[in-house]
Amino acid sequence: MSEHTSHGGRVPGESDAVIRVAGLVKSFGSFRALDGLDLTVTRGEVHGFLGPNGAGKSTTIRVLLGLLRANAGRMELLGGDPWRDVVALHRRLAYVPGDVTLWPGLTGGEAIDLLGNLRGGLDETRRKDLLERFELDPTKRGRQYSKGNRQKVALVAALASDVELLILDEPTSGLDPLMEAIFQEEIVKEKAKGRTVLLSSHILSEAEALADRISIIRAGKVVETGTLDQLRRRTRTTIKAVLADPPATLHDLRFVHDARLQDGLFTGAVEAAQLNAAMAELSRHAITSLTVAPPSLEELFLRHYGSVTATEPALRSTGGPA
Repeated sequence: MSEHTSHGGRVPGESDAVIRVAGLVKSFGSFRALDGLDLTVTRGEVHGFLGPNGAGKSTTIRVLLGLLRANAGRMELLGGDPWRDVVALHRRLAYVPGDVTLWPGLTGGEAIDLLGNLRGGLDETRRKDLLERFELDPTKRGRQYSKGNRQKVALVAALASDVELLILDEPTSGLDPLMEAIFQEEIVKEKAKGRTVLLSSHILSEAEALADRISIIRAGKVVETGTLDQLRRRTRTTIKAVLADPPATLHDLRFVHDARLQDGLFTGAVEAAQLNAAMAELSRHAITSLTVAPPSLEELFLRHYGSVTATEPALRSTGGPA
């Protein structure tokens, strides 16, 4: 395990962690891109790594891939040191960046085979199926591909490779909505096989659909991590109810945030621990219609990025780069 600093203590995480990071620091001159980042990815999970462009996602991944050397922190990847064991580790993982560069003179099929050989081999049946699924012509040369087709080459090579870990950094950049949907279906298949996936994205709907656990990064630190249900329990649930016998005041619902009552329509937000109390109180007033909505991933994200600066562009629920 790498030790680049005096950060003490055990790297947090379960014993079956594929990625374990504690106190990761990376500076570029006076700019600190990573500021004590902690991250744990366990075997067999799809882990969503969320944050807008500039939050530190790609820098974290480059350190994990041994492309950058950390200034401080402790890291372990597939039981090895990302910096010292880079060659051996890269045979056990596949990486897809958000902007793929191909060898201009090689065909897409040749690039896929070359990448597969570097990683210990390809599943030829899987390769053929993925080419059909992504509607990719493997006979074209790298210089002839659009951005979206370059992404497809990298995705086919990664998904058909015999590896333990997929590291995907904005992998659907440049793909149309149909191809994004196919990508999601293929990741579900990889998850079913027990393969581990670190999915870095600013597309919230993508992470919401695929991730077992989510880590939200801001200014080079992970500010919240957990399953979507765990994250939802840490924030408020929205209630909308039509009351046939509305109360004269909302005094008894003082634990409800932003409570409003107009023409019998009640709206408010409650902490998870107060939800039963709120429902019990509202039921006294003859509910005729009720909607209880847990917070979306977008709402959870906005807890940390509610005031977005010029250097921290907002994430999108769907679509391309923010």
